Amino acid sequence: MAGLKRRVVWISVFALLLVHSHCFYLPGVAPQDFQKGDELKVKVNKLTSTKTQLPYSYYSLPYCQPDHIVDSAENLGEVLRGDRIENSPYVFKMREPQMCQVVCRQTLNKKTAKEFKEKINDEYRVNMILDNLPLVVPIRRPDQENGIVYQQGFHVGLRGQYAGSKEEKHFIHNHLTFTVKYHKDAEADTARIVGFEVKPFSVKHEYEGDWNEKTRLTTCDPHAKRAVTNSESPQEVDDKKEIIFTYDVEFQESEVKWASRWDTYLLMADDQIHWFSIVNSLMIVIFLSGMVAMIMLRTLYRDISKYNQLETQEEAQEETGWKLVHGDVFRPPANSDLLCVYVGTGVQFFGMFLVTMMFAVLGFLSPSNRGGLMTAMVLLWIFMGLFAGYASARLYKMFKGTEWKKVTLKTAVMFPAICFAIFFVLNALIWGEKSSGAVPFGTMFALVFLWFGISLPLVFVGSYVGFRKPVIEDPVKTNKIPRQIPEQPWYMHPVFSILIGGILPFGAIFIELFFILTSIWLHQFYYIFGFLFIVFMILIVTCAEITIVLCYFQLCSEDYLWWWRSYLTSGSSALYLFLYAAFYFFTKLEISKPVSGMLYFGYMLIASYAFFVLTGTIGFYACFWFTRLIYSSVKID
Repeated sequence: MAGLKRRVVWISVFALLLVHSHCFYLPGVAPQDFQKGDELKVKVNKLTSTKTQLPYSYYSLPYCQPDHIVDSAENLGEVLRGDRIENSPYVFKMREPQMCQVVCRQTLNKKTAKEFKEKINDEYRVNMILDNLPLVVPIRRPDQENGIVYQQGFHVGLRGQYAGSKEEKHFIHNHLTFTVKYHKDAEADTARIVGFEVKPFSVKHEYEGDWNEKTRLTTCDPHAKRAVTNSESPQEVDDKKEIIFTYDVEFQESEVKWASRWDTYLLMADDQIHWFSIVNSLMIVIFLSGMVAMIMLRTLYRDISKYNQLETQEEAQEETGWKLVHGDVFRPPANSDLLCVYVGTGVQFFGMFLVTMMFAVLGFLSPSNRGGLMTAMVLLWIFMGLFAGYASARLYKMFKGTEWKKVTLKTAVMFPAICFAIFFVLNALIWGEKSSGAVPFGTMFALVFLWFGISLPLVFVGSYVGFRKPVIEDPVKTNKIPRQIPEQPWYMHPVFSILIGGILPFGAIFIELFFILTSIWLHQFYYIFGFLFIVFMILIVTCAEITIVLCYFQLCSEDYLWWWRSYLTSGSSALYLFLYAAFYFFTKLEISKPVSGMLYFGYMLIASYAFFVLTGTIGFYACFWFTRLIYSSVKID
């Protein structure tokens, strides 16, 4: 009966996670009601390109500007992502359609024409925001069930040839047809915005006479009800070319409620692939669980029974296997202080990922709260320093270390310093490209303050508490003279077994990894945290089980140097992650600039390093628990 109840509870938890995986979220902002005629202010965000991965501010191009450019307040995550949100000259009236509104008229020179051409060549997109909703371009896809997919932002322009000419020209999207979807309140005369779409056109506007504020266009005239419907006469980008920027606004009533307005952006059309990922990972876990069960229930149980029944020392000497190394298995490893540092950092990462994932599954980190995910990860990393110091100090004391302050300082500084050094170089490259993705000096200072002002003291507090705790006693005594390790077969060579150990943990996550990389580098939304949380749990189990299995085989071969190998066994999955990132770069991305390639591999190196620390710590603690369990179960004379 108890077993049945437990099964029901687990099924309920699993079902709850799957419900959350289908885009359930708690909105990040409060809804805003608009009366008819209320002013709607469109904000502009960064220009983005999947070919360069370098964001630029909207006004880095000579677009039409309002009288005063006002920057919106941005959180830490938005700044790190390169978001630059500013006001725009596009102003709508709620539920009042507009046709052919002239924004401004520009005459290009060689410099401005070159800037537009470069952005068109690199396929840059313009991003805008209305009532916290990003601008999307609906694209009809006959090969998909719902028929329409949405892409964030519209292209600055396009390249093409005139009929009968082979010379390639650049054309700019200078006319925008906006569609604002709203959900009307049945009782009040108010409405809420639930969609913001655009269709961009390139139109060479024409007019009669000299240009002035009252000039009427012949190509787009609200009085004659002449609207722009195609780009048959496109606007070319070149020196001394005149460009007139215009827009239309139409309003559509929608049945979509405000709470569900993000569902369109987060629609998961390929959930079967994620199911396949879960099933694939579960097969790996079941296989490893069977191996561990066989070791624990059959082999180990038999070994322990046999060892405990040995009556004479002569019989014990005839035995081989993991019991023979009991006097050396808990001998402190080489570079034990470095191991303590890495284990403490891994605990910090584990706490950060776990809490972030739980918040994300519950919907607190919805895309409507831009930059919320990254801000949460940075702050959680800072506060998890408490647990990092505690874990490293406890382990260091077990190794009979005395210089706990030195180890604590390394725990607080080493990993962030390596990442900060790489990040600083990458940020200098971005700054050299004059991209908005470069982190400002003020933000860099804030990050350093969080590191040294909050994280470092917390690591010391945790370490102080951990070092005051009673030492972790070994289940068996350690011999004074180290035992000689016999020659190992080729398949038990450390390099081979470590590389083999990383394959299965990577195999458990590589399908989900594809979607994560796509969301980061192809600028798509990722909001299937329910699936991701399940994959994360599977990753933990896989790392633990593969390390236990290989550790058992290692001890049976009378090799007692398991401390570092247990960390490196599951941690080696980070190597496969980096190799997969390289494969993804050459097969899925169209990055051509050397700087952009350096950014990609630099950031993926940081991600792989973090993954190494996380998975290595999981494997280490699994092996640590396993060895203490088996050696405390046998009688040692």
